Amino acid sequence: MEFETLAIHDGQAPEPRTGAVSVPIYQTSTFQQDGIGQQRLGFEYSRSGNPTRQALEAALALVEKGDYGLAFASGSAATLAALQVLKPGDGILAGNDTYGGTYRIFERILRPWGVDTRYVDATNIAAFEQAIDSNTRLIWVETPTNPLLKLVDIAALADLARRRNLLLVVDNTFASPYLQQPLALGAHVVVHSTTKYLGGHSDVVGGAFITSDKAIYDTVKFYQNAAGAVPGPWDSWLVLRGLKTLKVRMREHQESALYLAHILEAHPAVERVYYPGLTSHPQHELAKRQMRGFGGMISFEVKGGFPAVERLISRLKLFVLAESLGGVESLLCYPPRMTHASVAPEERARRGIHDNLVRLSVGLEAASDLEADLLEGLQS
Repeated sequence: MEFETLAIHDGQAPEPRTGAVSVPIYQTSTFQQDGIGQQRLGFEYSRSGNPTRQALEAALALVEKGDYGLAFASGSAATLAALQVLKPGDGILAGNDTYGGTYRIFERILRPWGVDTRYVDATNIAAFEQAIDSNTRLIWVETPTNPLLKLVDIAALADLARRRNLLLVVDNTFASPYLQQPLALGAHVVVHSTTKYLGGHSDVVGGAFITSDKAIYDTVKFYQNAAGAVPGPWDSWLVLRGLKTLKVRMREHQESALYLAHILEAHPAVERVYYPGLTSHPQHELAKRQMRGFGGMISFEVKGGFPAVERLISRLKLFVLAESLGGVESLLCYPPRMTHASVAPEERARRGIHDNLVRLSVGLEAASDLEADLLEGLQS
């Protein structure tokens, strides 16, 4: 079946007792047992499992072409869960352009536990291979990356991981399962912040973990139950609702983003635009080969440094200054002081996150209205 059919139907059959077409919200903390140790349908306590969350987990696995899905209370919770396959003394190789919250987990949580992370050029497969040492256990990448929208050749990196007996984890949040399916390209694990495109309406916080490896799934499933960072049934239902419209939303997001990227690239107040759909993007051909589309995220640098950024933000009406991305409304983020504030200034500079960098999440407003808003802001 096609993507949109899976997103609407599989894992979400009508409820058999009443025929309800929408998965019910099982707003309960516990479940009656028919006898000691005799659970009905496998449910005993909603931290361990809930029918609404189970439907979401099944749907997440299907849209990512995986066998197993797990839902979490946030993208950061899903990230930390995926890393439970590691033990003290293990090493991670990560792309050098990652979400600030992920960097914080690597540096402030895992490093004190004895798990070391080294960072390499995410676009250079040879750099990953050269950096592998006897402790390396896992490769972690985002593609497109946050916030510089670099692309990682997933198939090539998966081949390297297989040859060197490493696990490959891909954060697919920026692309969404509609535009890119890393498991089909050879990755072992996919993670998402379902807060973003999967939820799609800026009204829920959640995370997802998907794999086809039973041993990895069992490890992370145990952690999910033990740690308890799970979404409630209402949050699970909201993400299920978002999945049903993911295809049509992503098509609109990327159509408007490509239109605006061309506008920005031609504007005299803009120094540089980062968007995989532009032919000027160094990995444009990889984007065409690896993805179904180019996504709804744009980053760009304005001339005049941080003062120019402040003037731009002060003039915008439709682009809301806020964290997050992937909702129906357009958002503007200033990574150096928002999403990547946890990264030291000197490290940000090494990664190319300069003080004039702005990140846009292009929403579902009319592209012409968004264009007028940006042009008004850039006049400053």
